[in-house]
Order: sequence, then C-alpha cells, then structure tokens
Amino acid sequence: MSENKKQILEGSNAIALTIKNISPAVVSAYPITPQTHIVEDLAKMKANGEASFEYVRAESEFAAASIILGASATGVRVYSATSSQGLLLMTEVIYNISGMRLPVVITCANRAVSAPINIWCDHSDVMSIRDAGWIQLFATNHQEAVNQHILAYKLAEKLKLPVMINVDGFILTHSYEPVIIPSVKLINKYLPKYQPKNGTFLDPNNPVTLGAFFGPSTYMETREALHNDLTNSLEIIKQEYKLLNKILGEKFNNSLENKKLSNHKNLSHIDNGLIEYYGPKNPETILVAMGSIVGTIQETIKNFKNVGLLKIKVYRPFPNEEILKIIKLTKNIAVLEKAISLGQGGPLYLDIAASINSSKEIIKNKNNFNLKNYIVGLGGRDVNQKMLINIIKDAPKKNNYLKFIS
Repeated sequence: MSENKKQILEGSNAIALTIKNISPAVVSAYPITPQTHIVEDLAKMKANGEASFEYVRAESEFAAASIILGASATGVRVYSATSSQGLLLMTEVIYNISGMRLPVVITCANRAVSAPINIWCDHSDVMSIRDAGWIQLFATNHQEAVNQHILAYKLAEKLKLPVMINVDGFILTHSYEPVIIPSVKLINKYLPKYQPKNGTFLDPNNPVTLGAFFGPSTYMETREALHNDLTNSLEIIKQEYKLLNKILGEKFNNSLENKKLSNHKNLSHIDNGLIEYYGPKNPETILVAMGSIVGTIQETIKNFKNVGLLKIKVYRPFPNEEILKIIKLTKNIAVLEKAISLGQGGPLYLDIAASINSSKEIIKNKNNFNLKNYIVGLGGRDVNQKMLINIIKDAPKKNNYLKFIS
C-alpha cells in the first residue's frame, strides 16, 4: 500500500492500516457488524507477516476488552474495535479500564442497539457509556478517522486516560474515500515508542496494585480525580491536535476550510481539535452535529448565507467553553443527533442546554435565544438535504423544542 500518498480506501481498511503503522503490541477483538472489516484486515496483516502485534482471538467482546485491559496493565500498547451490542457487552470492562487509568484505545463503529434488531448506524451505542470516563472522539470522514487514531494513542499514553474513536458504521466503515495513510516514520515523529512510567504497570520487579478495593472513605476521591483529569485534558487535546497537524502537514488536513462554502461572505473558520466552526461571523442559525452527518450539512448550507455549522469533534470531555464561544453569536441553535436519551431528549442537546444554563452571558439574553433538538437518522435512516432544509426553516420558530425528523 502507498503511504503518505492519497489513495481510495475503504474506511475500515484505512483504520486497520493506520493501526498497523502505530504498532500496538496486542490486538484483541470479536467480530460484529459493521466493525468486522477492521479486525479482519488486522488479522490478515498478522497472518501474512505484515504486522508484529500479537493477535488474540476472543470468544466475546467482554473477553476482548478483558484481554486488552490485561495486556495494557503490563505496560504495552493495545487496540480493539467493537460496535453496538458488543460495546454493551464490554461495558463492565470499559469502566474498569478508565478506573485503572489504562491508556487503551478502541474504535467504535457506531450502530443502533437492539431490540428491534438493527445493524445500521446511529450513536445509541456509544452514548450508553458516555459517563464511563473515556475521552470520546467523533470522525466525519476517513482522513479524520485516520488522524484521530494517531492522536488517540498520544492522548491516552500522555494522560493515562482511555480513548474511543467513533466512526459511523457503514457510512464510514464500508465506504470508499480518498485518504492518506501516514507512514511509520511519519507517525513516529509524533507518537514515540510507548514507555510507561514505573509504578503505572504490573512488574514483578516493582510490585503495584491496579484496581484495588476502595471503600466509602476513599472511592469518591477517585471519581473526582478522574473527572478533573478529563476536564483538564481539553487544553492538552488542543495542543496535541495542533502538533499533529504540524507534523503531518497540510496534505493531511481535512478541515471544513478545505471545502469552502462558495455563497458565504464574511466567513469565519475555527478548528482547535475540540470543535470546528465554519460559516458567517454572525449567523442567524447554527446547526450542531457530530459524525458523518456533518458532510451532508456542509453541502446543504452552501445555499444559506446566514447559516453556520458547528462540528463537535470531542464529545467527552465536553468542550463547554469552546461551544459557548460559538453559539453565543447566534439566535437559533439546531442540535442534530443520531441518539435519544429516551424519556428526555438527545444527549448532545442536553449537554449544550446545560452549558447554556451555566452561562450568565447567554442567560441574560435568553428571550432572544432559540435552542431546539432534532433527532435524525436512528437505525440508519437516511438524512438528506431536504430534511436539513426543513430543519433550517423550522429552527427560528417558537414551537416544540424536540422533534423526530424522518
């Protein structure tokens, strides 16, 4: 395969090639649609002698997560991938990984959860573990997914926090797009060989306890410390994102700025690794979204001079301040998401609403502020431009805050 040159690849293959070049010591996974092609490709690479990692076949996703937990605890770089019910089966271990502060990296090929049985994309799976203490990244396209996997290992190993990269199932995993796979040499300029500090991994010559028993007098402090470290990681994520882009170079850049909205004048572009905004400096309406839907929104708002797009790249820790800097510029905010917290609303919407309620500046002007939630694409339902145009037209209206759009 060509490296550092643009080629047409399936999303899953692009991720697998990137993982191979990152060189984890242990890979373990259990196949589940639509994640399967990633781990199949990695298994082939190992079988063909193209990769040096240990590939451990597991009998379930719970086992796969347990295997990479154990391997990471010995002080080596690890990887796994999962989706939907597989992620739910991993849940117990997912919480253990973050609680033990292990630098694990997992790809989630986002898919709806059962029942009824559905194999297509929405974000219900990852939203089920949004409170587990992981950094969560969302990719819009193949190049961003590639770049985020490299970033994920740097963040995990630097911060001692696990990272999950979310790629929309089928839409990204099974589609073909132009993408550049960074070479091992180029990746090594940004991501050095993993060398954990003594006392952070299991070593017979330096015994430590990981995952110890904590009672009521001490457990709460562990949660506070994990929360604070996640929150404090926002600035480090911005720094590392900037450094990664500098090392990879312009041709690896996949920002919205490279897809200019030709009808817009007086444009503003912000991209700091946490969020990305593209659109007018003083928009009447801002659409907020995560994942592959961003591409469709980009195309749609070309015909709307007063509409901007706010793309959330990092969902956990939630970048409250960065989001508030953008949304305070507008009157109407339409939050589009492929998930629903049943009985309440969309998780992304609820997080943004909480951010707004903490902002004295926005609360002061809330009478002129319109925040609405649009649930789209559940179970893989197509999200097309006609739907998005209807959302743009509906956003300024004073009606129900929550709508299911089909």
